[in-house]
Amino acid sequence: MLARRDGRAFECVVVDLNTQRDFCEPGGACPVTNLPVLVPALRRVIAWAKRNETPIISSVQSHRLWEVPADGQRGLCCLDGTHGQRKLDFTLFPTRECVDVDNTLAVPPDLFRDCQQVIFRKRTDDLLTNPKADRFLSHLAADEFIVFGNGIECSVKALTLALLTRGKPVTVIVDASGYWDVSTADLALRQIAAKGARLITLDELALRRLDRKIRYPHHRNGRNGHHPNGAKLNGHTRGTVSSALPDFTSPHKLTEWD
Repeated sequence: MLARRDGRAFECVVVDLNTQRDFCEPGGACPVTNLPVLVPALRRVIAWAKRNETPIISSVQSHRLWEVPADGQRGLCCLDGTHGQRKLDFTLFPTRECVDVDNTLAVPPDLFRDCQQVIFRKRTDDLLTNPKADRFLSHLAADEFIVFGNGIECSVKALTLALLTRGKPVTVIVDASGYWDVSTADLALRQIAAKGARLITLDELALRRLDRKIRYPHHRNGRNGHHPNGAKLNGHTRGTVSSALPDFTSPHKLTEWD
């Protein structure tokens, strides 16, 4: 099991799903229905995670132009290299690692050693179709996984059920999760609650205080030889993990990896 440096399980790990511009901006390719109230809620969750210095796993939806949407309903969104694929700026933490999807299981076990955020790229609604994310989350020791983001009917439901199947305790922040169809989202929430997920509100989250024994640096050089701002410092790389490329904020830094 992957745990903290002292061998103890993390008190909680926050999971941020698909907080990207195509879903979270009015002009995006596929904005969620509850967008007006969602973005302020996302800011509150991120502020809570930063204040309590809890590790956070983020997913980035990543599609190619020639793909056809699996559900046949939502249009193509979060295309590689586009403005809409970029994460909202406030959801990015100063110390982070980016992990690509390349159909291999190789992922460093100590990604939370000196960074607070690990970003996994994914091609489908289900985060765990990225083998690296599946391995990392399956072996991560945490007392609780707190899930929020987009969207309840697909990514939130899929990940919650997958974590519960793996014996992980899961909490979903209902009012910090986006949806496209309120009826389908309500059904999804009832399904995951029936399987054992705990449903909470932002106000309930705000009352919690963690022990804050983890201290992350505010700035650092990437472990793979990249500066956090994107300048490569030397020729060494470590697999397909990068602390800076891409950072999902600048389109010119997004590259087609596979």
